[in-house]
This record gives sequence, structure tokens and C-alpha cells, in this order.
Amino acid sequence: MSSIPDDRLDRRLLGTIAVVLLGGLLGILNSTMAAVATDTLATAFSTSLSTIGWTSTGFLLAVTATIPFTTWAVDRYGGKRLWLAGLTLFLAGSLAAGLAWNVGSLIAFRVVQGLGAGLLDPLVLILLARAAGPRRAGRVMGLMGVVLSLGPVLGPIAGGAVLGALTWRAMFLISVVVGIVALALAVRVIPADDPAGEVAGPGSSRLDVVGLALLGPGFAAVVLGLSQTAEQGAIAVWQALLPLGLGAALLIGYAVHALRASRDAGRSPDSDGPRAARPPLIDLGLFRSRSFSASVTIMGLGGMGLFAGLFALPLYYQQAHGHGVLAAGLLMAPLGLGGAIAMPLAGRLSDRLGARGLAVAGAVVAVASVLALTRIGPGTPEVWPALAALTFGLGSGCFSAPTMGSLYRTLPGPMVAQGSSVLYMLNQLGAALGVALVTLVVQTSASAMSGLRGVFWVAVAANLIVLALIPLLPGKAGAPAAAVREEDLVGNA
Repeated sequence: MSSIPDDRLDRRLLGTIAVVLLGGLLGILNSTMAAVATDTLATAFSTSLSTIGWTSTGFLLAVTATIPFTTWAVDRYGGKRLWLAGLTLFLAGSLAAGLAWNVGSLIAFRVVQGLGAGLLDPLVLILLARAAGPRRAGRVMGLMGVVLSLGPVLGPIAGGAVLGALTWRAMFLISVVVGIVALALAVRVIPADDPAGEVAGPGSSRLDVVGLALLGPGFAAVVLGLSQTAEQGAIAVWQALLPLGLGAALLIGYAVHALRASRDAGRSPDSDGPRAARPPLIDLGLFRSRSFSASVTIMGLGGMGLFAGLFALPLYYQQAHGHGVLAAGLLMAPLGLGGAIAMPLAGRLSDRLGARGLAVAGAVVAVASVLALTRIGPGTPEVWPALAALTFGLGSGCFSAPTMGSLYRTLPGPMVAQGSSVLYMLNQLGAALGVALVTLVVQTSASAMSGLRGVFWVAVAANLIVLALIPLLPGKAGAPAAAVREEDLVGNA
């Protein structure tokens, strides 16, 4: 997708942004809405909570396993075509889930939804980055941050409201209605693009099948292991250790394979024909850039700290103040609201000032806010943790949007898809790790309140590491940065 040369966000680009964000919001809302329906679904299908939990786990694993495929497919088939395919698959899964007749069919259809979301989620980053171009990366990523901030907060609230007024089937069928609107708008608004593989030369569109078989299942297995750690309340159990070990082995295998494939693909092709070697699905040469490595690590740690807060705050309101699920969700809303306010503003400023100064200020505010949350107790009025959550969201937004903008300013165009997939996978991993840590810390503490304070201390540590990594980001906009250079990527040489 070609970017518009002007620095302004004109009407055409704003239309593309709105349509892409609407589709991206579908997956986030659907997954978080389904999470609050666990008890309702278990009762409806007369099954256990652990069994019904696979409706969420299966969705998450399908998303994670599909992301690496999207890295290759977006250049092979084109962004618009892949976006429409992902939306159609998600809609089919949503309709089927709304009509599910038993728990097995519901789990299967949730996996179909996850496959569609696995295409859509990284495509949100890829399409927006390509449409915006480097000069507007910060402000466009800031707009995307509104969805990322509000989605996890609005989902439980919307889910509780739907379940209170309608049946569980309505959660999925509402997604069908919204999805049809998003699909019709996407056909009309998103610009058509030529698949990069058609113009990039021989061999460029060949799928790294071995890499796909190692990377997708490897990340999915690690996420499954972390999910089982949270469900079992311990890491030293076979349900967690087995997938974690398998995932680690697959990821190590991918690293060995990718290095070998990069070396082979970088050799000069024979004079008689194109090179036979396939470039790796994701070139590990990306991590030679300190700014890229710092950016994706900051986003992963930021996701871990944020999701720890998203899960710990509702537990605090429920256990310390006796609030119900809906009230706890509403009291948690300031966290998402803070991010939604800060990210567009910080992203826009980062296009002019660079990422580093804004990110430092945001990380300092985030650390101070989570430190305040470590002091809350049963007698603390709800207004104080709500204010701390608001400033936590503001601080997180102030370092997240500039960090994402700097990532896309240092990536060459052909590497946007790979960089987006790495960013999204590490963010998913950070979120899963944050949820697992919440469960482990709470269940192994002497009391619920001390456990929640321990969770907030984990978030403090994550944000302190973020603060330490920010000096590795680029400075002022336009200044020389340790950008990823195409010639540094052996597979593209």
C-alpha cells in the first residue's frame, strides 16, 4: 500500500485508518467479551470451567500460530486481499460460534475465529505503517493505540452488558453484524495494492515451510505453557512444563534454521537461474539494530506490566471492596482511558521531537503510578487507585506510541511485515506472561492483598527495565539512528 506523500492525515488516509481500526477492534473485543462469559458458557453447556476455558485458549493459540504466516502472505497476496480474507474467516467463525450446539463445536469455531484474528491483528500494524509512511508513523500508531488501550477495558464491560440483557450467543452474533459493516467499508475504502512478491524478483514469494512449522507452533506452545501456569497456579507442573519445553525447543530450532537459511539465501544465485534457497520467514538480522531490539523489548515489557494491571485491578475491587464484575470493570476503565488519551498526543509529538524524551517522561510517570498502587489496601477509597490507574495509562501511552513510531521509522519498507509480526508476537508473549505472573504471585502469597501488591511490584520492575532501555531508541526526529538496513539482512542481500 503506497503512502500519501503529504505530512497531513488527509481524508483518504483517515478513512483507511478508521476502517482498519474497526476490523482490528473486532478481535480484541470478542476475545475479552468471551473471557467474562466463562461461567455463563459452562452453565449453558453443562461442562467444567477448565473445559470451557479452551474456548479462550484455543482462540489465543490460533492467533499466535497464524501470525508468522501473515508475515509471508501479505507480500504474496497483497494487504487488501489478505485483510478481506481475514475478516471473512473471522465472520464465518463468529457466525458458527453463535450457532454452536455443544462445547466441542464452540471450541472449534473459536479456533476458526482465532485464525481470522491471526491474519487481522498484525495486518493492522502493517497496513497502517505502509499507509502512513515514516514521517507520520508516530501519530498513526498513536491512533491505533486508542484501540489497544480501550479494547481490553471495553470488552469486559460490553460482555457484561450483553450477557445481562441478551444470551451468550448474542456476543458472537453482534460481531457478525459489526464485521459485515467493516467488510463492506474495507472493500470500498482500503486502497488496492499489488503483492510485493510479484515485483520483488524470483524466489521472493516462496514460503519458508520449515520456518513456519517451527515458529508458529513454538510461540503458540510457549503461550499455552504460560496459560497453563496461570490455570494451574504453578509452573512446576507437567501441564505447563511440557508446552514450555516444547515451545523453547521449537524456537531454538527456528533460530538455527533461520541463520542457515539467511546464509544460504545470501549467496549469489547461479547464473543459470534464480536462487533455490528460501529466505527465512523472519530474518534474525532485524535484531542487529539496537533501536529495533529495544523497541520490541519495550513493547513486550510494557504489555506485560499493563496486562498485569488489567488483571490485578479488577481482583482488587472485587476482593477488597466487594464489587461485582461489571462495577470492577467500570472502575478499571481509567487505565484504558489514560492510554487512549496519551497515545494519539504522544505519537503526534514523537513525529516532531523523536521518541526518547517523551518515552522517558512516560516511563517515569508509569513507574510512579504503579508504585502508588503498591500502597493500596482494603481501606483505600476507590478514587485513589482509579486515579493511579489513569496516570498509569497516561504514562504507558506516552512511551508506547513513540516507541512504535520509532520502530517503523527505522524499518525499511520491505521489512515492515516482519517487524510487525515480531512486535505483535512479543506483545502477545508479554501479555501472557503478565497474566501468568498475576496468578502465580496471588496464589503463592500469604493473603490476597499482599499478592496483589506483589503483582504491582512486578509491574514496577517491568517499567523500570523499560526506562533503562529507552536511551537505545532514536533521539530527535530526523537525527541519524541505528536503523535496520536491508543490506544487513543476509536473506535479502
